Amino acid sequence: MRIVTFALAACCPLLAAQSQSAPSSADSTVIITLGTGTPRPLPDVMGPATAVMVGRRVFLFDAGTGVERRLAAAHLPVNGVDALFLTHLHSDHILGLGDLVFTSWIFGRDRPFPVYGPTGTKAMLEHLYQAFAVDIEAREIDYGVAGGYRVNAREIAPGVVYDSGGVRVTAFRVEHGRLEAFGYRIDTPTRSIVISGDTRPSETLIRMATGVDVLIHEVIPSGQVQLGNRPKVDWAKYIAEHHTTSTQLGEVAARAKPKLLIVSHNTRRESSEQVLANIRRAYNGRVVIAEDLQRF
Repeated sequence: MRIVTFALAACCPLLAAQSQSAPSSADSTVIITLGTGTPRPLPDVMGPATAVMVGRRVFLFDAGTGVERRLAAAHLPVNGVDALFLTHLHSDHILGLGDLVFTSWIFGRDRPFPVYGPTGTKAMLEHLYQAFAVDIEAREIDYGVAGGYRVNAREIAPGVVYDSGGVRVTAFRVEHGRLEAFGYRIDTPTRSIVISGDTRPSETLIRMATGVDVLIHEVIPSGQVQLGNRPKVDWAKYIAEHHTTSTQLGEVAARAKPKLLIVSHNTRRESSEQVLANIRRAYNGRVVIAEDLQRF
């Protein structure tokens, strides 16, 4: 597992002052990029999933393919997270949801954790339970734990959706085509973090991310690109309505001025060097092109 650390204190007097007294383990904040991919089925890149650890608590943002195995690889609990936040219901962001729900139950979870998401989250989970009814019935008999597989689905609106133990999570609308989609701002005792989800350049996101310690943002290649084997799709129009190009991301970051920009949800159709070069047209701050299982 690759660990990436940044001396944020060196570039910010306020953080330097804070860093003189090391935070307690209960207040420490660590970001783990569990999965940084897209629908493109690359064998060594898992679907979108980001963990934010505050002390021993694990807050998960999206649940793409391979999420439980990535949790295990990161030495995080496989028997349930403290809360899951879904940015939107496109399949690549939720294909690991069944794995997260049922594998955590198989490995000891016997109480629900909250799942925050857009309209449709409750129905999706109810249908998931129905789809796995045979498995659930057999395991309830074998394990003797009735109902332990369930989670608490909570359909959200913009605003504070979680506020407990010094961690506040604020949902805000982003622009991702026709879907109801959210970004999230996470404020902990030591850090401020914004996760964009999938979005075209968003004024709301820029406002929410201005001056944060870390902005984790999606990226799509700049210029003409075909994202899939759909020749009748106008990909330029699709990208303009749904995503942020590497050049646009530089412009977003230049306005928001995060102390660290982490580039994720990356198709890998544009080299890391080119992504960075395009971002650098407008933004000169700290940038990391994320890979799976990095820690910040």
